[in-house]
Amino acid sequence: MMSIGTLSKQSGVHIETIRYYERAGVLPKARRAPNGRRVYDHEDTGRLAFIRHARELGFELVSVRALLALQERPELSCKAASELASAQLAAVESRLSRLTVLRAELKRMVRACKNGRVVDCRVIDALTNMR
Repeated sequence: MMSIGTLSKQSGVHIETIRYYERAGVLPKARRAPNGRRVYDHEDTGRLAFIRHARELGFELVSVRALLALQERPELSCKAASELASAQLAAVESRLSRLTVLRAELKRMVRACKNGRVVDCRVIDALTNMR
């Protein structure tokens, strides 16, 4: 058994985030020691690692919850997991497209800025006219 602080250090997840995951229902409510403090075991560590990795991949908590439910039912088809991953991949690809456009605009702004006066600055002008 370990404290929330130990779990936080082992997992790299902040204590408040662990509490949030409990409230959100993706991490089970912690058992309590006789002194009332939360205690966790290695199963909780594994589940938290799963959640953290899913979040790093950009999955929303609702999808993480669905993936965790699937993990608990290994006999089921992985079609639902594949659909969730496909939707996340589409979202990432869309974001990459938008970021590519942003990168190109920033490059244009930097090239156009001749380090002269602010009145002639392409960076300031572009930001001012984006409204």
